[in-house]
Amino acid sequence: MRKFIVSATVALVAAVSFAAPSQAGYYSYDYQPTCFIKKIKSYDYYGNVVIKRIKVCR
Repeated sequence: MRKFIVSATVALVAAVSFAAPSQAGYYSYDYQPTCFIKKIKSYDYYGNVVIKRIKVCR
């Protein structure tokens, strides 16, 4: 009886340890990141305004 309880406990711990990381980073085929355009304003050597557009996705 004791061997059965120990083996069941080991199996349960193994199943939970593999299931926890898989739930942390859930991505499916339907996953779509949220994206937006970030504008960075800077100046070149001659003082002209340069606007750089960067696409940021999360």
